Amino acid sequence: MLVMALLIGGLIAAGLYLMLRRSVAKLIFGIVLVGHAVNLIVFSSGGLLHAGSPVVEEGRKTLVHPHPDPLPQALVLTAIVIGFSVQAFAIVLIKRAHQAAETDDFDRMDTTERDG
Repeated sequence: MLVMALLIGGLIAAGLYLMLRRSVAKLIFGIVLVGHAVNLIVFSSGGLLHAGSPVVEEGRKTLVHPHPDPLPQALVLTAIVIGFSVQAFAIVLIKRAHQAAETDDFDRMDTTERDG
């Protein structure tokens, strides 16, 4: 658990550092890193066990103990799909803004409309 906590803390720290930079590309990478850290937090909340799987075996009515909680696993799977779609949209949006403003610096990006 200590390794997981250090990994999550490192991902959040690196993500926040990148999000505070002026470059739009670094902002996207920072959002990606923070998203992965949040997924690890939710995943580890279900319990990190080397025990059985969260699948009910044939002929049984309940899970065999000890077992990890299957709900965080399903939530993380859904969050990965939604996060990927948001990241794809953000990349396309930033690409169009970069083409219009011809820079990826937030301070020099004063407009997103082309001059003609």
